[in-house]
Amino acid sequence: MSSLALVTGGNRGIGLAIAQSLKNSGFDVVVTHRSGLAPEGFKSVIMDVTNTQSVDRAFDEIEKEWGLVEIVVANAGITKDGLVMRMSDEDFASVIDANLTGAFRVARRATKGLLKLKKGRLIFVGSVVGALGSAGQVNYSSSKSGLVGMARSFARELGSRGITANVIAPGFVETDMTSTLDEKRRNEIAGSVPLGRFSSPEEIADVVTFIASPQASYISGALIPVDGGLGMGH
Repeated sequence: MSSLALVTGGNRGIGLAIAQSLKNSGFDVVVTHRSGLAPEGFKSVIMDVTNTQSVDRAFDEIEKEWGLVEIVVANAGITKDGLVMRMSDEDFASVIDANLTGAFRVARRATKGLLKLKKGRLIFVGSVVGALGSAGQVNYSSSKSGLVGMARSFARELGSRGITANVIAPGFVETDMTSTLDEKRRNEIAGSVPLGRFSSPEEIADVVTFIASPQASYISGALIPVDGGLGMGH
């Protein structure tokens, strides 16, 4: 029987690419989405990572229908960019709540099942800006930086039970979000990347799938950059 993998925010962009890559590698995949329709070909549940009851309810449903989740990909997140002088408390807090506390809610609830299985993977989708910082993204950068401390604490706390925790840190990725940038800005960004281009969602997804695989069983507490050299290992 194939292992069950969960991808939060798996209905579009990087999340959907991760779900597809895991499925192609033989995992049984459940995606979460907050609203709208689930992508075709996947098991799915409604989950709002900013709401503990919603997270718990979704896990209860998954466990009842399909069993215990072994691979957890905490991908769901939001941005509310703005210059720091104009960034409201709400703009800061809501991004931290979705990206950092949301990942914690999911990982905390998943841990119950992982401890029963005595194995598993917690994979957090971070960002190159978690280490490098980004003007106009104080909230987002803080949330992604926080994931590193969180993952490493999970790695230390759960390692003796056969559970790993790692952070994948993408750089600039071709998604709906980046497709709205004008040509000049796209060229500026690509020019700052040693490889000279954006990554595809699939290039991020394949690294996530590797970390989920048996080949990565001895990798834990790692920050794995997939950023074309932008962060130089950070």
